[in-house]
This record gives sequence, structure tokens and C-alpha cells, in this order.
Amino acid sequence: MIERIDKLNKEALRLTAKGEYPEAIACFNRAILLNKYNPIIWYNLGVTYRNSGDLINARDSFRQALEFDRRNPDIIEALATVYIQLKNKEEISHYATYGLEIDDSNPRFWNLKGVSYFQSENYTEAAESFEKALCYNPYYLDALYNLKDTYEELDNKIGVNECTKRIREIL
Repeated sequence: MIERIDKLNKEALRLTAKGEYPEAIACFNRAILLNKYNPIIWYNLGVTYRNSGDLINARDSFRQALEFDRRNPDIIEALATVYIQLKNKEEISHYATYGLEIDDSNPRFWNLKGVSYFQSENYTEAAESFEKALCYNPYYLDALYNLKDTYEELDNKIGVNECTKRIREIL
């Protein structure tokens, strides 16, 4: 019986959803043997590694996916998010900026840019980035929570109260 990439991917996703990470990783690796240039397989492998707590292999898989699909916002965001978990401010900023070069109206990239500023303790720039994210998606809870935290750092009580009020309205 000939293995097919789509069936291996589907089975690996099913295993990942059940938390059976080693088995899922094995399926993805078999799919990669069939086509090592498939960014979807590399991306899904990265998600599985990330979910299993293996951030280094997640990072490497997302990097490989990005090699084959340079403009995919999901891959760029996933890579930046792994760098948040790895606490690498420079790489977070790099991928957030790269994402904004591709789509400067993507609220997720503005949020990521804000996170990089926040981690560098550049709270004014962080607030501006989170505010920009909310301009594009006023219901983006991550950006609202991040903006609230940033306003707290800036001692902006009015801003904190507004964020709290909007969060309650959304929830």
C-alpha cells in the first residue's frame, strides 16, 4: 500500500488532538520523507512539537515551513510565538516586522510587535502597537489584555479602566 501525504497528515493531526505526540511526530516525519518541501506538513509538525513542549524542534519546523512558504501569516505568527516562549526579543521583533511588511493591517502582527516592545520595556511603543492591533480588530482580546498591562506600566489609570470595560463587554 502506498502512503499518501494527505492521509498521513490527517492521521497525525488526529493523534496530535489526542495528545499522542510521539506517534503524530512519526506520521509527520513519514510524510516529510515523501515530500520534504511541503510547508503544511512542516507547520503541523511545528504545532505538534510546540504542543508537546519541545520548543526547539517547533522553532526548527516552523523555520522549515517558512522556507517553503515565505508569505504565510500563520507560519510567521507561529514562529514569533515560539520566540515569545523562548524569550528571544530580537527574533519576536524580527518576525513581527516581517509579518507587517507582508500585511500591515494584520492585528496579530501588531500585537506581536507590541509584545516585543513590552519585553524590551519600551512601553510607549508597545501601547501604540497594541492600539494599532485594536484598530484593525477591536475584539482582539490578547491585544486588549496586553494593552491593559502596558497602560498599568505607564500608570495610565484611565486607559486601564477603558481596557477593563471593553474586556467585560466582549466577554
